[in-house]
Amino acid sequence: MQNDFIEMMEPTPKIHTKKCKIVSFILWIFLKYSIYITTILAWYMYDYFIAFFVLILSFIVVGIVRSKLRNSVIPTKQREYQYTDKGIADWYTARELCIENNSD
Repeated sequence: MQNDFIEMMEPTPKIHTKKCKIVSFILWIFLKYSIYITTILAWYMYDYFIAFFVLILSFIVVGIVRSKLRNSVIPTKQREYQYTDKGIADWYTARELCIENNSD
């Protein structure tokens, strides 16, 4: 019996400094809630009809941003795994924004 699995090369990086944790939190909030915030703002400022199209457009735009962030920092062999918005924010913050010397 042959087991086909993807070997985990690197775990999700741990963020140690407070500044990097705040940046990761802000990025996570953006990826998770910006769709709903823009839709509610469009509904409040304009109309529910326009808000519906803003919902669709923001879903597409945030999905593209999420996939670009994910594919730019996660190693190639690990892209088959499912990552949450928090995981993507942690990977991007640790790899691109806050390069730390992890000696754990």
